[in-house]
Amino acid sequence: MDINNIKIDDVPTTTEELKAYDEKFPKTTQASIDEKMAAQKKAFMDKQPSDREMEEKIVEHLKLIYDPELPVNIYDLGLIYEVKCWTNDVSMLKMCKITMTLTSATCSFSNVIVDLVKSIVSRQSGLENIDVDIVFDPPWNQESMSDEAKLAMGLL
Repeated sequence: MDINNIKIDDVPTTTEELKAYDEKFPKTTQASIDEKMAAQKKAFMDKQPSDREMEEKIVEHLKLIYDPELPVNIYDLGLIYEVKCWTNDVSMLKMCKITMTLTSATCSFSNVIVDLVKSIVSRQSGLENIDVDIVFDPPWNQESMSDEAKLAMGLL
């Protein structure tokens, strides 16, 4: 019997047929399956960046996104409060949550900025999803800006 070409008549139905089938096609032990799965998971994970490395890569991407109204990227502008990444236990890919603010609650480009942040998923391998959490506490102010941003804005 070809295991890849089983017909309905080939399916064992009696106790004797089941016993003969089990002898011909022995079941792999759960321990063996677990061992193979663990080896595959380790090989995959060895190629994946750590959570911290992924957070650093996300920050690099954030520094390429500029505020549509200002000549400064959103990271140096101080709009990013936190970048947190972790591994999805099912897909083994990274999930990230970015907590950020806007220069004002009435920012007309808020959707554009959020969409640009979420689009990092399409440019960063090993990343499954980014959730963006917009907060206004603490509110953004110029003290949040990096020195480079202050210099670009003429504040230094």
